[in-house]
Amino acid sequence: MSAELLSQLAPGDKARIAGFSLPGESLSRLFEMGLTTGAAVEVVRFAPLGDPIDIKVRGYHLSLRKREAAGIQIERI
Repeated sequence: MSAELLSQLAPGDKARIAGFSLPGESLSRLFEMGLTTGAAVEVVRFAPLGDPIDIKVRGYHLSLRKREAAGIQIERI
């Protein structure tokens, strides 16, 4: 069974971050923004062309590129 990715969620879906498969510099930037293993996230909306993705994490909104979201493994809650 393959891991689900943040990029696969639809608006309104909620999940917890389970892991990452991103290069080090991208990962450091996401950690600084509060995206850490175990953090709860909610997909709020997608931009009209599907990129970026607006998510809510730790009480604030954050925009991620779809390629970044594709490197974040999640568990639905």
